[in-house]
Amino acid sequence: MGVVWTLNANADETTQAAETPAAAEAPVAEPAAEPVPVPPAVLPWGERPRKLTRGKAGASSAAVAAAGADAAPADKSGSMVPEPEFAPKGRSSRGNTLKSMRTTIVPPAPPTTGKAAAATEVYFHYAVGTQTAEADGTWANLTVHKPKLADGDYHTLAELAVQSADGRQIVEVGWNIDRKVNGDSDPHLFVYYWKDREPSCYNACGFQMYSKTVKPGDTLPVGTQKRFGIQHSGSVWWIAYDSEWIGFFPDSLWDGKYTKAGLIQWFGEVASPKKKPCSEMGNGAPLLPEQKDYFARIGSITLTNGPEVKFEPRSTSPYYSAAMSGDYTFQYGGPYDADTEDAKKLPLKC
Repeated sequence: MGVVWTLNANADETTQAAETPAAAEAPVAEPAAEPVPVPPAVLPWGERPRKLTRGKAGASSAAVAAAGADAAPADKSGSMVPEPEFAPKGRSSRGNTLKSMRTTIVPPAPPTTGKAAAATEVYFHYAVGTQTAEADGTWANLTVHKPKLADGDYHTLAELAVQSADGRQIVEVGWNIDRKVNGDSDPHLFVYYWKDREPSCYNACGFQMYSKTVKPGDTLPVGTQKRFGIQHSGSVWWIAYDSEWIGFFPDSLWDGKYTKAGLIQWFGEVASPKKKPCSEMGNGAPLLPEQKDYFARIGSITLTNGPEVKFEPRSTSPYYSAAMSGDYTFQYGGPYDADTEDAKKLPLKC
C-alpha cells in the first residue's frame, strides 16, 4: 500500500514511493457584488415613480411626441446599453465659467451639407440661473425643443447641474442636440459628470442604469415639457426623468468626497468653433416682451432638502438672453443680433 511496483528485466524488483499529489489551491472567493442602491420612495417632485411610456425604437422626436411616448431608443435595435461618447462639454459655475477649450474632436457634418468643420477651439455660450446653497439636489421642468444646430457647431442643450461649492465636482442631466453624440439632429436625454473640473463622457463613464424603460441617449418628444431631477440619496447621485429614476452616479467616482450640493445651476448652452455662433438655443426665439409665453423655459425650479429658490438669470454671451418669468421660472433663447438694441433682439443673420 502506498507504493508503486516496477519490473525491470535486468534488475531486481524495486519499490518507488508514490508521488504526493500537489495540494489543491483554495478557491479564490469572488468579491461580493455591490448591492443595487435603492432609490428614494418618491421622485424629487414628490410623486411615486411610475413606468414611462416607451416609443418605437429609432423614432424621430416628432414621432415620439405624436405617439404620446416619453422617450424612445435612438437606435432601431432598441439597445439598452449607453455607448460612451466623448465630445466637448461646457460648464458654468459662479465665478469660473468655461468659456472655451481646445479639442481634436471634429463635429460630424449634418446630412444636408456633408461638410464638417475642422476641430480647433470650442466656444461656449450660456443663459444660466445660479444659486449658492447646500442641498441634496434640484429638479425643474424643461421645455423640450429642436433648435437648429448650425453646420459645424457641436451642440445646443438645456440642463440642470448640481455642483460642489467650489464648482469642481458636477452631476448633470438634460436634453441635447449633438450630432457627434447622438447621430442626428433630434433632442436626446443626456447625463454627464465632472471630477476635479475634468470632463468625462456622455451617457456612460460610470453611470449605472436602473430603469428598464429609458436610458441616456434616448430620443425625447419635441414640443413637450418634462421634469428632470438630480438627488443624492444613500451613496449615489440619482437621476430622475419624467416619472422614473433612470440610474445613478456612485459616490465612488469622487472617492466618496462629493455627497452634497453647494452650487446649483440651470442653463441653456451652445458650443461652437465660432465666437459668433449661429446655432439656436432653446427654441431659437430671442426674448421679445410681446411674446412672453412663446420662449423656451426652465421652470418650477426647486431645491431638494435645501433653502428657498432665489436667483437671477444671466447670459454669458451677447447673442443669447435669459429673463425671469416668475419666482421659479426663467426663459431663455436666441441667437439675436447683438449689434441691435436689446429691446428689439432681432434674429441673428448667419
